[in-house]
Amino acid sequence: MSIKYAILGLLHYADMHGYRIKEHLEKNFGHMWSVNFGQIYPNLRELESDELITMLELRSSEHGGPHKKLYSITEKGKGEFARWLAESPEKQMLLRDPFLLKFAFMGFGNDRLALRYIDEQIELYEAQLLRRSENRERWKRQGVHVQLLAELGIDFNEMYLQWLRRARAEIEKHAAVAAGDKK
Repeated sequence: MSIKYAILGLLHYADMHGYRIKEHLEKNFGHMWSVNFGQIYPNLRELESDELITMLELRSSEHGGPHKKLYSITEKGKGEFARWLAESPEKQMLLRDPFLLKFAFMGFGNDRLALRYIDEQIELYEAQLLRRSENRERWKRQGVHVQLLAELGIDFNEMYLQWLRRARAEIEKHAAVAAGDKK
């Protein structure tokens, strides 16, 4: 997925600052796709150059603070976004998770360390599940597509937590057997 279409999609909902765009992508799309913060502003400049968005520089208040740039989608941007929506999506599902890559090779390492990493993941996904569950009602107001996607995120969290807990139990059992063999 190109970040430019994610930005155009978000700007359909509301005008946003670059930081808010990044924050929204991380919080609401993190289970599908990761964004490097360094990609946001170059893409915003390119979208503005292509006249797909406009930028309004807001002066800081009398209390100080940085100038902010507010981005809005243009009619041309809406047309480009509509064209992209009409294209067939990529068929491959990609799950890029550094933990899973490391997990694939944990058999060569220390089971206690593997359990620590699994515990960290459980903590992370429990917090994410709580946040998503708390936002469920708000997402329902965004329309059926956002609601269904939010529910997929919740279902994914629950499934992943179930797998992590099972993996933890299996590795803990394996570690106990291995420790017994060494006695």
